[in-house]
Amino acid sequence: MLHKHTLCLICVALIFDFRVWTCAELYTAISDMEQLLVTQKKIIVDLDNHIQKEEKRLGVLKKRLNMYRREHNMALVDVDNYLGNPINAFTLMKRLTIDLDFIEKTIKSGTEFVRDVTASSPEVYPTEEDLKGAAQALTRLQKTYKLDIRELAQGRLNGIVYSTPLSASDCYELGRMLYLIDKYSNSLRWMEEALRKYKVEDEVQNLSEVQILEYISYLHYLLDDGLTALEWTNKLLTIEPNNQHALKYIPYYVKKVRENKKILEMGNALDDEDEDEIYLEADTKMYETLCRGEMELPSQIVSQLKCSYLTKNHPFLKLAPIKTEQVYIAPDVFVYYGVMSDDEIEHIKTMARPRLKRASVVDFMGKGTTSDYRIAKLAWLKDEDSPVVTRVSQRVEDFTGLSIASAEKLQVLNYGIGGYYVPHHDNQLKSKMRFENVFDKRLATVIFYMSDVAQGGATVFLELGLSVFPVKNAALFWMNLHPSGENDVAMLHGGCPVLRGSKWISSKWIHQDGQELLAPCDLKYQPEEVLREIIKAKPRV
Repeated sequence: MLHKHTLCLICVALIFDFRVWTCAELYTAISDMEQLLVTQKKIIVDLDNHIQKEEKRLGVLKKRLNMYRREHNMALVDVDNYLGNPINAFTLMKRLTIDLDFIEKTIKSGTEFVRDVTASSPEVYPTEEDLKGAAQALTRLQKTYKLDIRELAQGRLNGIVYSTPLSASDCYELGRMLYLIDKYSNSLRWMEEALRKYKVEDEVQNLSEVQILEYISYLHYLLDDGLTALEWTNKLLTIEPNNQHALKYIPYYVKKVRENKKILEMGNALDDEDEDEIYLEADTKMYETLCRGEMELPSQIVSQLKCSYLTKNHPFLKLAPIKTEQVYIAPDVFVYYGVMSDDEIEHIKTMARPRLKRASVVDFMGKGTTSDYRIAKLAWLKDEDSPVVTRVSQRVEDFTGLSIASAEKLQVLNYGIGGYYVPHHDNQLKSKMRFENVFDKRLATVIFYMSDVAQGGATVFLELGLSVFPVKNAALFWMNLHPSGENDVAMLHGGCPVLRGSKWISSKWIHQDGQELLAPCDLKYQPEEVLREIIKAKPRV
């Protein structure tokens, strides 16, 4: 049987890194017992250090827990508005990816528990791809709405505080994600903001100044600025003289400086921009200007616009006329108000949610494919799926005066973080639709706005200089074809990025088939006087 003190020493050895202990008959001499006081002192110091480390570790976890709880409670007050804020959306994904990994490393004893719960529970966890997508969305919003990065980092959108400020770690991870998707310029700006915040924050976890400086120097190099890359590398080496990342890339930075100097000495001018690139840049500029709502319609157009109550097309409209606003003339674009009730909207959203899939675009082969040009999820609802869908479809026929016999199913869309759709024409059909009838095209478009959008999310028409912002319960309507059946190029339109809020819409496309008597064909491509007015009124940025 082991002596008491021997058993204690064995236990202590197991606790403190399995140290080797020599056991002897210490009780036989007081002088030998004095050595135990030295041992006890060592244990006191080691145990005190261990407790301090544990308290620090638990302090970190408590801080994370309080932050999670605070943000979660904020979200529950208004879920749609909270998640509709792109800053909140990004930080939520970061907390459930990068930060979760940090928590697991901080408390290894909880790793199995967290992973087991994740694997066995129905909750959804974001991936790094989600984090990249959120970072890309924030970049899109910055560019489109001219947002200041420092303002965003403080949780402000257009000067209004909507969320908790981003930490240095948040800014760093945002910059890292942008680096991974080759958005070097914006990545650099977020890394610089991460460094600024790092220097003023009281306590920074799982991040060092060196990590930030490594990215800043390398990003300058990727942006063809070798000289600045060297300057930041010198700052890095001042902190960590043997940093391998810095020492490895210095020769590349020096080479870049020499190449740039050689180009300057030769006096080489940049090649003239390609005409197509100039056109696309002007198109993008127009799109972004309209998304911000900074363009007004010409007075000659505005003077002809009217508001009225629609009473024709269906006998019921005489009893319940629809408030109608003409927002453009020749080509005509209308907004019909109050054409979908709140109950109908909630019913359609409930039906669509389990069917939502990533939206696609039509490629050059006429096939549907997912793309960064369209960030949203959609679902298709047939009339026979629900009396509500049937009723909404019939209402389209009532206020447009067109037959829905050949119309497509109701397409329901929910836009994600910074969700948008690049400028396009609606008459581009997928191949499976295209070859059923080569003469059948999408004659007209109806978009139902199923939610208000706090900021952004407008439908814009580039050739017309027109911006239409979502109004819940309203519908937007226009014709995609000329009376001759030719595509109307003036109806180029796009969905602007959602800056804040959740954008729900549903679309109904009406085809040519069955409209022979309702929208008869005209042999003229377009009346000359109308064409002259469009050219005269065409907006310029």
